[in-house]
Amino acid sequence: MKQSIVHVSLVVNDYDEAIAFYTQKLNFTLVEDIVMDDAGKRWVLVAPPGSQGIALLLAKASNSEQAEHIGSQTGGRVFLFLSTDNFARDYTAMKEKGITFTRGPNHMEYGTVAVFKDLYGNLWDLIEYKDGHPFAQK
Repeated sequence: MKQSIVHVSLVVNDYDEAIAFYTQKLNFTLVEDIVMDDAGKRWVLVAPPGSQGIALLLAKASNSEQAEHIGSQTGGRVFLFLSTDNFARDYTAMKEKGITFTRGPNHMEYGTVAVFKDLYGNLWDLIEYKDGHPFAQK
């Protein structure tokens, strides 16, 4: 049997502002942007450059309950983990593009990590795993 997680939904306020943030600030690739119905629902996938794994499904909140969770999908815990092959390069580029880091670089047993916020306040780890770690970028 072979299975994998291919998409993770991220509830957003607006498709276009989310696309702009992920493609312009984080350099993600817009994988798909398909209009699903006359009400404006879209299938929007973005993925980190060179990614061969999970893509984010940017899902516009369609009711007040969903809207309440924008920016806090995990109750203030780190939600997503962005692995990189060069922490210093990406950390510097992200800071130059105005990304807010809530915790600066820390050297941990498994690699170097810092915590940043996306445009809605969801927390992410930017992480470069040490060589030999199962998730280290090659």
